[in-house]
Amino acid sequence: MTQKSLRENSDVQSEIEQTLSFIIEIEKLKNVFRKTKPVGLERYENSAEHSWHVCLSALMLKDFADEDIDVNRVIKMLLIHDLGEIDAGDTIIYQSETKENKLAEEEGVKRVLSLLPGNKLDEYLALWLEFEAGETPDSRFARAIDRVPPLLHNLNGDFHSWRKHDISKESVLGLNSRIAEGSEALWKLLENKISNEFDQGNVRR
Repeated sequence: MTQKSLRENSDVQSEIEQTLSFIIEIEKLKNVFRKTKPVGLERYENSAEHSWHVCLSALMLKDFADEDIDVNRVIKMLLIHDLGEIDAGDTIIYQSETKENKLAEEEGVKRVLSLLPGNKLDEYLALWLEFEAGETPDSRFARAIDRVPPLLHNLNGDFHSWRKHDISKESVLGLNSRIAEGSEALWKLLENKISNEFDQGNVRR
């Protein structure tokens, strides 16, 4: 084997090692617990489960996007967007997001992605920032789908999170209306479901 081949092989091994370190680190997302329970379960879901759920949801609901989207980019955003919670933790979406919270999450994303080799930090951080800004078709759809599983957890789980945190109908509809920015048809259906449950008094403690 030539010196060049040895160097190339060493570089490959180093990149694999760095990537494995990243893969090990992101397992910590399995220990970040959210505020809703998976349908049919009494325990709270973790953020890694949420990432899987929203990605599969995006794949199944892609045909209902209002704009042309690249579902592969959408899935990448959804896989990355909660990595900052490894450091920052999860906060209930109905509480006000502070600049401090978002900064902590961004710094966490940067730290985790910095474990990757080469310029992958820049590539994936750009996707995270695009998701947060919500100004492109892909990010609007990704942000819409991100809100779907928590709604389904409540609608099919005795409204446990809304009851526990005393969340009003106005708050649920107001915050989740961003779903319409990605899919008006999807939001219309969910909005009707939410309104009906509140209007019938089913969400009361």
